[in-house]
Amino acid sequence: MSLGVIFYHLLFMPWQSKRDWKPLEERSCTDIPWLIIFTVFCIGMACICGFPIATGAASRLISGYDSYGNTCGQNNTKIEGVPLSGRDMRENKYVFFLDPCNLDLINRKIKSIALCVSKCPSTELKTYQDVKQFALNNGSHLCSYDIYQTKYTSHSERFTKCPKLPVPTSKAVPVFHRCIPMDISCYAEFAQAFVTFVSDNTVLRRVVAGVMASKEIIMGLCVLALVLSLIMMVVIRYISKVLVWILTVLVIIGSIGNFQKQHTCSNSPIPIHLLMFFMRKRVALTISLFHVAGKVFIHLPLLVLQPVWTFLCLMLFWVYWIAVLLFLGTSGEDKGSSTGVVEYEMQGPLQYLVWYHAVGLIWISEFILAFQQMTIAGSVVTYYFTRNKSQMPATPILSSMVRTIRYHLGTLAKGSFIITLVKIPRLILTYIHSQLKGKENACARCMLKACVCCLWCLEKCLAYLNQNAYTATAINSTNFCTSARDALLILVENALRVAAINTVGDFVLFLGKVLIVSCTAFAGVLALNYQREYTVWVLPLLIVCLFAFLVAHCFLSVFENVVDVLFLCFAVDSKYNDGSPGREYYMDKALMVRGSCV
Repeated sequence: MSLGVIFYHLLFMPWQSKRDWKPLEERSCTDIPWLIIFTVFCIGMACICGFPIATGAASRLISGYDSYGNTCGQNNTKIEGVPLSGRDMRENKYVFFLDPCNLDLINRKIKSIALCVSKCPSTELKTYQDVKQFALNNGSHLCSYDIYQTKYTSHSERFTKCPKLPVPTSKAVPVFHRCIPMDISCYAEFAQAFVTFVSDNTVLRRVVAGVMASKEIIMGLCVLALVLSLIMMVVIRYISKVLVWILTVLVIIGSIGNFQKQHTCSNSPIPIHLLMFFMRKRVALTISLFHVAGKVFIHLPLLVLQPVWTFLCLMLFWVYWIAVLLFLGTSGEDKGSSTGVVEYEMQGPLQYLVWYHAVGLIWISEFILAFQQMTIAGSVVTYYFTRNKSQMPATPILSSMVRTIRYHLGTLAKGSFIITLVKIPRLILTYIHSQLKGKENACARCMLKACVCCLWCLEKCLAYLNQNAYTATAINSTNFCTSARDALLILVENALRVAAINTVGDFVLFLGKVLIVSCTAFAGVLALNYQREYTVWVLPLLIVCLFAFLVAHCFLSVFENVVDVLFLCFAVDSKYNDGSPGREYYMDKALMVRGSCV
């Protein structure tokens, strides 16, 4: 036996082992070790949240703290080396800054001494006498704690340890108990350039005024974009055939003209119109899949809400993640021995907690997206492999979610972790590239971009394979690796069909997005009264078009997901059934006609 034959058997024979697909027949838990790993990781995320809560960092962030380590609204313990720490602040619940307008934009903090006060100044304090009177009336220190209220007007350090005059009117921020100046001109150091630009730039003023004057129309057009997206998901199965054949005719006409220019070349490639002729049946299969996908949404209308639930889950998790990150920011402690001022910084082991927290952001976000994919796959698989549609579960989407939670969370954990492993180095290289912009040589810049591009391509390929692996798991209840292997084998066997679906199908969906944006833009031009100056209505129209594209992308991505699931089900059905007694097809009649000829 030759080495080539041996290599072929070693490489490919394990992939060709016969194992029948048994749709919806058996259910078992998959990838339990990965579920345990993911659970332990989530417990670690919870411990990271509990650490700042247990150490008082969360309380410091919410209640606020002064520059000496005292948490406002609490009785504090003494900090060694900080004379003004350990004070009883139960009556002083608000944080007051001596110079609230001195912002450090680079370090994202206020460069000012902070004190705990019982009340924020409700009126402007123009003199030190006013400051003294306010402090005496409210029992609060508006100067450093080591200066008595009666000495405010005469103390030698009043210019450094008392607030900068005049003290602006301020109001406590709800929940976070910080005294924030009411006059926005206070932040002139970072806003002056913008304010000057706006005041001197009549065009920008008109643009801003146009947005504010058209806010009701903008909201109405956004609702219109949402409605058009929902309508498109229903009617795209009817218009897809027209769009595909228009595309085919245009490609053939263009290729004929190009072929006439190149027919004299003996080594000219196969004309595109001949390729389209050989691919016509596979293009017809794509149209049939779109038609069946439309039927799926008629039977499972709540599928259109999947992006909404996923978005809400992601938003809740991201809010939690940001809150914990802010908690960690006040967990460290740095004692200034010379000034007696306390600053909280993330140092030492806390930095590793932040990295762990960052990995959790990516992994759990990918897990939530994978849960949506598995839910859609389970629902569509149930629809496809149920011969009598009247016998489907009353709530197939809810049944799919319950089935995923009960059996397949480990598979989602493993699949999302693989994406995380690729995404993390890509984000790190992207960050390095942005930090070194203008500093590295051309060769290094090219290599960084090439690495980022390769990782991006790998991530997209793995994401596509993951999606099909989830579908295989929904069909057969197999673990992630087995499902990915089986799905990849099916896709390789149907490579031309996959190519047709991923090209023609994506183009049709793109045209659907363009149609939604165009209709919204046309309605926007009419509603915003295009006879006015362009500076007034262009920005509101751009805002509406951007929202329309994002909404169309979210909803049509679900449609694309459904088409991909249907195709894998169709490929499995075609491989293991032939329509004979006992091996009847599960597929829709539209697919049966097209699929038998492809």
